[in-house]
Amino acid sequence: MRRSNLLLAFFITCSIIVSAQTSVRKFAPKSLTTPITSLPASKVDFDAFESLTREVKEYRKARLVSLDEFLCMSKEENTIILDTRSTEMYNRKHVKGAIHLDFTDFTQANLTKVIPATGTRILIYCNNNFVNDEIYFATKAFQPPPVFKPQTFSSKKEITLALNIPTFINLYGYGYKNVYELGELVSVFFGKILFEGTDVPK
Repeated sequence: MRRSNLLLAFFITCSIIVSAQTSVRKFAPKSLTTPITSLPASKVDFDAFESLTREVKEYRKARLVSLDEFLCMSKEENTIILDTRSTEMYNRKHVKGAIHLDFTDFTQANLTKVIPATGTRILIYCNNNFVNDEIYFATKAFQPPPVFKPQTFSSKKEITLALNIPTFINLYGYGYKNVYELGELVSVFFGKILFEGTDVPK
């Protein structure tokens, strides 16, 4: 008798589950019941970016300026200094007068808020423009380990990975072509360049 009751309970439970599944399929939106066979390609176009990079490479050559030119231009109208390093590093120490937009936050909308006019002259710099400060301006570079393993690393030589290059390319791609880049390596102790931020003594 007990076994019969258990079998009856089992069949009743199975019937309830099947009925519930049928109801879900009947009333669920089609988008939830139709199997996904494929997704659209991501919005990543390597070929287009490579083409843009080639265009910027030639354009940039004439827009690398000395520190004296950089500082002189920074005092002129319709000119800004843009720092695209992390928010933390910018807050702690940056070139005096520079405004900030983290490179990871580059979108057309964000750039328009910070720099409304695409014709604005933009001066850029990054960590690799400064020496003697590995806390706030740590050099961006790949250095092969002492024991080089070809299967692990693609290059045997040091490669500098300056933020200026992707910053310049992206600004250009977003329509900001009046860009100039500091082209010299400057000691943070050089008196001509001034800094400000929470960690800079006043």
